[in-house]
Amino acid sequence: MHKAFAKYIWLAAILMMLSSCGQPNETANSPQTGQEQTTKKTQAPGNQKQDEFAEKITDENKPKTFSVTVVEVIDGDTVKIKMRDGRKETTRLLLIDTPETVHPTKPVQPFGPEASQFTKELLPPGKNVEVEPGISERDKYGRLLAYFYVDGKSVNKMLIEKGLARVAYVYAPNTKYIDEFRKLQDKVRKKAIGIWSIENYATSDGFEDSNKKPYARSNRDTVENTTASSCENPQIKGNINSRGEKIYHIPSGRHYAITKAERMFCTEAGAKQAGFRKSQR
Repeated sequence: MHKAFAKYIWLAAILMMLSSCGQPNETANSPQTGQEQTTKKTQAPGNQKQDEFAEKITDENKPKTFSVTVVEVIDGDTVKIKMRDGRKETTRLLLIDTPETVHPTKPVQPFGPEASQFTKELLPPGKNVEVEPGISERDKYGRLLAYFYVDGKSVNKMLIEKGLARVAYVYAPNTKYIDEFRKLQDKVRKKAIGIWSIENYATSDGFEDSNKKPYARSNRDTVENTTASSCENPQIKGNINSRGEKIYHIPSGRHYAITKAERMFCTEAGAKQAGFRKSQR
């Protein structure tokens, strides 16, 4: 009997030992602290990719400009530039519109000469400036679309600030600075500066001067606009080549179809008066 009892005690001891060996290690499997969890999250590969992506987005939002050389200011919002590779491009300033001075079918408009002169002073021929191209780089006329910068200052913005341009030429996706420009325009309008000094002149549709007195202009402007406005559909193309020569092309000319028009004229007299010579081909 004693032997049987001892046997049961021995079996019970073995079972207790086995039971203790099977318990989980609390230290090894204890819950992680909040700090440890945060550390792991920070080091997670997925979050590292998100941080890199955020940095990339920030870089993409920075203005991307490149240097060009001014060839000629055509009017207040149109400039001919030379690229680094030597190509010459006619460029339209984005999100602004200045009064006309060289339009083939419109007279010189109030504050047009002032806008042109202001741009010419900021962008003289040969000056190196920075341009920021629009998302959609060209308009329907093949002109480059861009924001111009001189000494870090926006030329587009300065024209609005001086009352020489209205916010216009707004075509998505080229709307990066539209809110900033409109806020500035509201301030200038309230102060009645420049184009805003003439009641009902600058509108959302353009510059309305049909009921205003004729704007004073030089004899050259008078001759050019008189000859140009003699037809509704001018056909003579004026172009400035890579050497800066002003050449006009008539419809029967050899290169007429492939010529990019920078100015349009109704008559050859009007083209010559504007300083253009006839193409030899």
